[in-house]
Amino acid sequence: EDECPSHPRSMVVVDDVFCIFVGTLENTCDLRHHYGLSRQATEAMVVVEAYKVLRDRAPYPPDQVIKDLEGKFAFILFDARAGNLFLARDRDGCVQLQWGIAGDGSLVCSDDPKIITEACGKCYTPFPPGCIFMNGTGLISFDHPLHKVRAIAREDDNGNISAVIFQVDLYTKLHSIPRTGSAANWAGSTVVEGE
Repeated sequence: EDECPSHPRSMVVVDDVFCIFVGTLENTCDLRHHYGLSRQATEAMVVVEAYKVLRDRAPYPPDQVIKDLEGKFAFILFDARAGNLFLARDRDGCVQLQWGIAGDGSLVCSDDPKIITEACGKCYTPFPPGCIFMNGTGLISFDHPLHKVRAIAREDDNGNISAVIFQVDLYTKLHSIPRTGSAANWAGSTVVEGE
């Protein structure tokens, strides 16, 4: 009803994967070709297919999937079979996407400010641009996937939290795969057995 003409909204359900996509992709033709989709495939269908590649070909990093999307977009994807929630917003934050906590403790996500205000009251904030959220891994910057994304609370004069912003902490790296192999073992002493 309140859809913005410059950021159209589309919804698709494929194999129990629900996707609401807002905005446009500039490289839809390339992505259709990459994922083997027909010319009629919408941007939401492309996102569902990208998610399926991520889900089915693990450990494919989610930031690599999203980096391929060029344009002004935000999406909410839910995989009913796996119970996975996947959200993303473009680097520039051109498309609105809010998220917050409802009174019953559930997560609410929407591009409509009225919906988010009614559901969450004041307990919401803009979803950070250039980030993805998956319920298994948390919030990640797709430009800096090895660095932690921190929530920073803003307080009013009375000490009440008035807003939360998210920022990539370029000084704190996330844990990655430990190194193994010959370079990791050279520092150890050599023990010769048998004599």
